[in-house]
Amino acid sequence: MSSAFESPSACDANAGPYPDDALVEQVADALARDGYGVFASALPGSLLDALLCNFHSLDSSEFHRAGVGRDHAFRIDRSVRSDRICWLTGVQSAPAAYLAWAERLRAGLNRALFLGLFHYEAHYACYAPGDFYRRHLDAFSGGPSRILSTVVYLNRHWREADGGELLLYRTADDLAPVRVCPRFGTLVVFLSERFEHEVTMAHSLRYSIAGWF
Repeated sequence: MSSAFESPSACDANAGPYPDDALVEQVADALARDGYGVFASALPGSLLDALLCNFHSLDSSEFHRAGVGRDHAFRIDRSVRSDRICWLTGVQSAPAAYLAWAERLRAGLNRALFLGLFHYEAHYACYAPGDFYRRHLDAFSGGPSRILSTVVYLNRHWREADGGELLLYRTADDLAPVRVCPRFGTLVVFLSERFEHEVTMAHSLRYSIAGWF
């Protein structure tokens, strides 16, 4: 993933700005009304730039094949998903700034909706041409589960022909799911236990940050 033209300083990001009250209110209203929301340009441009720079600066060895399930049920199954992921930590400034941004969003949504959101985890995801993720739920059965899912896209100049859409199914037999083109800066938020979703086959390199409360 690394690119020689990106210097470490170009990937730096400050801790702010945080999500403002207007965005938190928009997300809360969408969740209360529909259970999901799609928001263009939700994150500060400087933070998005730093995250994409950080993504490109990572060595390919830091990414590994994504699996499905958890604990004893965890497995690698490329017929279900074929992307590679790298978990975010607070060590580097750009991921740390994003995690701080997500923490402020968590606090705001808890105040507005009393969701009881606690720990947030997130990873970079890279879909090479031909990669996909079949229809699934983010919430695990049994034990502590995910409540709220988030996705942020880091793809500049993405076209519909590039594929890689997120399909969000509102019902089990939804024949016209919500289709989200993974354009740069778009934020998607949805209830983890309610919405099955999938990523259609990408035809270009596709970058995102998936996260869960």
